Amino acid sequence: MLAAALSKIASPVPPRKGVVAEGNIVQNTQAQHPTILVSGSVAFDNIMVFPGYFKDHILPDKIHMLSVSFLVESMKRQYGGVASNIAYSLGLLGEQPELYATVGQDFDSYRQWLETVGVKTSLVREYKADFTATCYITTDMSDNQIVGFYPGAMGRSVDLSLADAGGADFVIVGPSTPEAIVKLTHECKAQGVKYIYAPTQQIVRLSGEEMQEGIAGAYAVVGNDYEFEMIRNKTSLEPQAIAEQGQYAFVTRGAEGSIIYVKGGQPINIPPAKPTEAVDPTGGGDAYLAGITKGLVSNYPLAVVGRLGSLSAVYAIEHHGTQAHHYTLAEFRARYAENFGELAVQL
Repeated sequence: MLAAALSKIASPVPPRKGVVAEGNIVQNTQAQHPTILVSGSVAFDNIMVFPGYFKDHILPDKIHMLSVSFLVESMKRQYGGVASNIAYSLGLLGEQPELYATVGQDFDSYRQWLETVGVKTSLVREYKADFTATCYITTDMSDNQIVGFYPGAMGRSVDLSLADAGGADFVIVGPSTPEAIVKLTHECKAQGVKYIYAPTQQIVRLSGEEMQEGIAGAYAVVGNDYEFEMIRNKTSLEPQAIAEQGQYAFVTRGAEGSIIYVKGGQPINIPPAKPTEAVDPTGGGDAYLAGITKGLVSNYPLAVVGRLGSLSAVYAIEHHGTQAHHYTLAEFRARYAENFGELAVQL
């Protein structure tokens, strides 16, 4: 019953040009792609909208005994999770990322959905005695969010070992468990694998020492301006100092675009792309990370790398849900030209 219900969450999109579909697997018929492992959470998102403002219902002098209830006007259950969101957008951008995560007994329909857009799932480990992680997100009219998250099978992510993955060119270290994040960064360093460090929601659970270890030697550190402020509070490291310990630091700033801090260089300001309509901010950061990963693994100029992130992000925020957007590479190129001028590289 549960599997049947989940299969109705989203309808598969057609395979993109240059791929051949065989069952649920999409095989690329063009050039060899770099191996990108995407770690972090795989989850079902329950997204709710509160038609008001949280601030109007939270009494500052009663915060120590907080008890509030918000009557929401809508709820949608959708595919989500940071790792799978990133992998989904990387698939749309023509890559074939390997999802590197742990899931539960309810993952079958989700697997089929991801494979339809080119995401590989052979490294995903299933735990039949538990459920896939589940997130409950309530957003108010100012795009503030209150989130509850049940980790489920994600709690077993520390069981994964990079040695079993058969090698990788890039690893995205996303938010799984603190123990798994620390283990994966150590493994990447030991094997000489470039990794993009983006613990996002797990910054609050990582110690300052663990954060410093993850940052040291990271090819890139990625987060929004609030997350970088939390990193600074734990490590005393500013974004430029973070870049100096690896190569790059990408700081997103919402509608103001992003900044790329470069080791030994000057920061690069990246303009935002223009959304047709800002519907839901959830997943915008994950899509941004997918866009910059596409640029980094392809060795594009940094100005292009950042703009790919900006454009990838707006596709996500124009829809309710983190994987409700879709585009062809031709459509992406055309919209890039509308926002930033002709794209001078081959996607």
